[in-house]
Parts: sequence; C-alpha cells; structure tokens
Amino acid sequence: MSHDRATTAIECLPAPLPGEAPLGLYIHVPFCKRVCPYCDFNVYARQEWLVPDYVQALIREMELVRDELGSMRIASMYFGGGTPSLLPPGSVARLIEAAHQCFDLDPQAEIDLEANPESAHLEKLLGYREAGVTRLSIGVQTLHPRGLKVLGRAHRAHVPEEAMAAARAAGFTNVNLDFIYGWPGQVLEDWELDLDTALAWQPEHLSLYALTLEPGTPLARAVERGLLSVPDDDVVAEMAELAEAKLTAAGWTHYEVSNWARSPGLVSRHNLIYWKNGSYLGLGAGAHGYVGHVRSSNERLPARYIKLVQEGRLPVVSQETIDSRTEMTETMMLGLRLLEEGVSAAAFAARHGCSLEDIFGREIRLLSERGLVEWQGERVRVRRPHWLLINEIAVWFVPAPVTGRAAG
Repeated sequence: MSHDRATTAIECLPAPLPGEAPLGLYIHVPFCKRVCPYCDFNVYARQEWLVPDYVQALIREMELVRDELGSMRIASMYFGGGTPSLLPPGSVARLIEAAHQCFDLDPQAEIDLEANPESAHLEKLLGYREAGVTRLSIGVQTLHPRGLKVLGRAHRAHVPEEAMAAARAAGFTNVNLDFIYGWPGQVLEDWELDLDTALAWQPEHLSLYALTLEPGTPLARAVERGLLSVPDDDVVAEMAELAEAKLTAAGWTHYEVSNWARSPGLVSRHNLIYWKNGSYLGLGAGAHGYVGHVRSSNERLPARYIKLVQEGRLPVVSQETIDSRTEMTETMMLGLRLLEEGVSAAAFAARHGCSLEDIFGREIRLLSERGLVEWQGERVRVRRPHWLLINEIAVWFVPAPVTGRAAG
C-alpha cells in the first residue's frame, strides 16, 4: 500500500499529530560493552551472547504486535540502546525486512541507527547502509580526554573523527552527532572546542544535551559524595548560550530545545513523532510504546523478554490508559520544546476535540503577558530569548493537584 508523502510526512504536520498519523517504530538494543556511569537506560554489559536469540525475538514480537493491532503505517524506524552498532549488519537487515513484512513501512521511511564511535567501522557501516539504514547517530559526547574518562566512554578523542569519515565513505548523507555538556570538570573553553570541531566535520544534525545526574547512577553518587563536581547552573547556561550563538551564526536551525539541523529538511523525523505527541511502537527489552491512548512498557531483562516472546506472548508488563486531560498536558509540554513550530491551535482542536483557548487560554495569556511565549491565536511557542526556561514554562500546563479532606 502506498501513501501520499505530501499529506503524511511527519515533518509537514503541525503539533500535535492527528490520531491517524503514521507511527514511529522504536527498536531497543539493550547490550553494551560496558555501561557508562551517567546512563540510566535499560542496558546490560557482557550479554552479547544473547544477540542472535534477541534478534529472532524482536522479529517474533513484530509478528505478535501485528496480530494484535494490525498492520500499522510506520513513518520511521529507530534502533536505540544500549549500543545498536553491536548488531551485525545482517541482523539489522533482517529486522528492517521484518518491519516491511509486518507493517506498512513507508518506502521513504527514516531508518536511524545509534552507533558508538569505536564500533563504527567502515565495513560495518557499509553493511548497515546496504541493509537500509538511512540515518546514523554517532554518540561522541565529548572530544576532551578528561571528559571521556569521567563519562566512562570507551573511545579516545580521535576515534569519533574516524567514525565520521567512515560514515561518509559508507555513503551516509544524514549523520547526527550526540554531545553532552556540563560534565564534571568541563569549562567553557572545553565546550567551545567541541562545538568548533563538530561544525568543522559538517554533520547534518547535532543533539546537544546538558548532563542530567540520574538518581542511582555511579556518576550521581560520585557527585553526591563530593568526589566530582559539576559546573554550576550559570556556567551550564553559558554553555547552552554559546551553542546557540555559534550554531545560529553558522546558519543552523535550532528546532528543538536540544536539537539542531543544518537545514530544516534534516530534522529527526522519528523524534518529531515524540515531540508532536504522536504514537509509537516500542519493541525489545524495556521498550516503551504509546498507541491508542495506551502507554505500555516491556519486560526489562533480555533473557526473560526472549523467553516470553518465544512462548508466543507479548512481553508487555505494564499498561496505562492516558486520559484526555493528561494527553492535552503532554501535548503542551512536548510541543513547546519545538522552538520553530510550537503547538498549533487548529491541530490541538482536531486532535483533542476542544479548543486550545478553552483549555489553556488563561495559562497562555499569563505567559504571553510575561513575555515568555508568543501567541496570536493560531499557535503558541516559546519566545526565543527564553528557550532555556522551557521546563519552568511547561509546568504551567500541569494541572494543580486536587486537595481536600477525605470523607469519612
């Protein structure tokens, strides 16, 4: 079945997406050579021996989901992790082919794969390209030796440049680089060098994330114990503003709080589905999905996940139905991260069956009066000078908790 890309392209549809929009397909690969100390994702070291059975289980899960929900339209396919570049190219090819067999995968779908620099060798990248991967996301994080050490990265500073060259030699014309700023010991000059080097490599996309100390991670514990210290909030804000100034001067589009594209046509289609509050399937151990107002999560342990799927059972271990008010709140919290687009009043009404003015008019007017958002009745978006306040702005749309004395 074919569809008119002009009417279904995720990047052409305003936020929030309509219920009938194509979905994203997320494939979680939970295996790593070692686990980084800042990471709180569902990842496991030294379990690569499970990869063959895991790939077969992913294909079986696709079949089970198709039998349960039907053959859905898919606009993007994203291999995340963990370290997806630990998968052999042949396994990636099998998974992409299974997606075509089980779902209505757009012939022009964005198929994205995360790669660690040390495993992004030319032969492997050629295999991924041949398998159908169209976009590569390389986890650089930093080029500073001290930063690599404190972040627990396995590669040395010269390896990402080699990975970038291998990506170009393999024929990839859409490459994203991930960087982290605000790591312990980083100073503004370190970050400026990372930015200048990244721009010199001329990728198509940059994802720049301020370090978050996730509770329970080794890095968070080291900071709590005083073994490491992170830059203060003012310095981190300076780093964000430096990125804004440098990339804007270079002509890049700052389309989402943490994401930049060299041109508007190079935005991440898969991530747009999340930010536009669209639907997505999450397959694999610990993966999360959101389809038909239901949010679900899978069994986290890879061996247990494999066993459940081999038994012909969907590996879903939790489900939550999202009520209409929560869905509207999430539309605002996610959509306002889109600095160019924001949230469309027309799309809000079409998706939620009520007007943006009726639900959030008071909050929008107050934020507008304070100069934090732009609002002329057609769309609401964060005013450019205040994009660093996105979290403070977003909480305005969270309903106040209901309080009162219980009857007894």
